[in-house]
Amino acid sequence: MRNARSAGTINVDKSVPQEVQCTLQGKIRMPDTARRKLLPAMFYRNAAGSEPVRKWLANLAREDRRIVGQDIATVEFGWPVGMPLCRSLTSRRGLWEVRSAVTSGRIARVLFFTHRGQMVLLHGFIKKTQRTPDDDLDLAMKRKAEVERDSKAQK
Repeated sequence: MRNARSAGTINVDKSVPQEVQCTLQGKIRMPDTARRKLLPAMFYRNAAGSEPVRKWLANLAREDRRIVGQDIATVEFGWPVGMPLCRSLTSRRGLWEVRSAVTSGRIARVLFFTHRGQMVLLHGFIKKTQRTPDDDLDLAMKRKAEVERDSKAQK
């Protein structure tokens, strides 16, 4: 059970940060800093207008989608967040990963970078090997460069 209210008591899921729980309930007054996302997430959008990470999430099973979404929200509200949830990828400068343990013992990753105070979700995938494949890292770096190039062109 996520959050439930019965007879004036609140059942709280300990895996969700307090800030997120209170924000989602909407009934408890919290300081403004607890309600604000410290690093709001946005989806990478390609030139055709498609959002590959959103599409990948939509194709996940409902429970897996919930787990990954909850982990992304934890990063949004708790940035900076360390292991085991979030890690910098030292082999790719500026790239981070949200690490999610989804159903059936599988592991999901969402690669992102921070840009202008936002968490830009670049690529999502289910890991099949212990090492993150170079193809996935290269794709995320290509998308990161595209976002940075486009933002410079808009100035």
